[in-house]
Amino acid sequence: MAEEPDSRPRRSDPKDPVEGGAVPKAPTGPTRPTERPVALITGASSGIGHATATRLADAGWHTLLSGTDRTRLDELAGRTGGRALPEDLSRPDGPARLAEAAVAEAGRVDTLIASAGLGWRGAYAQMPSDTLDRMIEVNLAAPLRLVRLLLPGMLERRHGRIVLIGSMAGQVGVRDEAGYSATKGGLTMFAESLWYELRGTGVGVRLVLPGAVDTPFFDRRGTPYQRERPRPVSAERVADIVVATITTERDRLYVPHWLGFPARIHGAAPGVFRRMASRFG
Repeated sequence: MAEEPDSRPRRSDPKDPVEGGAVPKAPTGPTRPTERPVALITGASSGIGHATATRLADAGWHTLLSGTDRTRLDELAGRTGGRALPEDLSRPDGPARLAEAAVAEAGRVDTLIASAGLGWRGAYAQMPSDTLDRMIEVNLAAPLRLVRLLLPGMLERRHGRIVLIGSMAGQVGVRDEAGYSATKGGLTMFAESLWYELRGTGVGVRLVLPGAVDTPFFDRRGTPYQRERPRPVSAERVADIVVATITTERDRLYVPHWLGFPARIHGAAPGVFRRMASRFG
C-alpha cells in the first residue's frame, strides 16, 4: 500500500522515557559521519540477517551489524566494511544499549531490519520457562523496543524504513510451535497497527513472512525441520526480498510468494485451512 502525504507528521518527545532506556539522541561528540544510507540489522551473525547485511553492503549501505556471535560479526564487518555492534537482545536492556550504540556510531539509523529470532519445537506444556522468556524477549519485545527507540529520529527526518521479519507460523499457527507462533503473530499485529499510524509520515513499515528457511535456526532450536511442505528456501532468497522491500510500496511480502494463498485461505475459511493442514502438513 502506498503512503499518503500528511501535513501533520507525528513527532515524539526525545525525552520521553521508555522501558530499558531513553530515546537515543544524536551524539554531540565525534562520530563516523556517512552520506551512505545506514541500516541496523539484528541477527546479523547468521541466517537471514547475515545474508541481508551482505546484500546491503554490496548495494552501498553502511551496515551496523548486531548479534551475539562476536567472531562472526567481526568477520562480516571486515568483509563488508560494516560495523559490529554485538548485543544480547534477550536481556530487557539490550535494545536500549544497541540503539544508543547505533546512533553513536553513525549519527542516525535510516532502516531497521529486525531479523533476530529464536525458536523451540515441542509440546507447549513441556517448554522450559526460561526458553519461553528468551523467545518473547528476542522475537517480540526487542523489535518493539528498538522501534520505539529509533522511530522518533525517523519521524523527525521524515524518512525511514522498519522491516520486521515475521513468519508464516505467526499467520496460520503451527503444531508444536505455539510459543514461537505467538511471538511472530504478535509481531504481525504490531506491524499492521504501526502501518496505520505512520501513513503519511515518510516512515514505512514492511513485514516479510518467510516459510521455512535453510539457516542454523532449526539446529539451535534443537529439532530439525521435519515438514514436507513448504520446503526450506535459502537465506539469500529471503535477503533479496528484504532489500527489495525497503524501496517497494508493498507492505507485506511472503517468501516464497505462493504462501500468500494459504494465508488468505486461513483468514477467509479457517476450518477449511485446518482440514487441509491436518492432511498435508
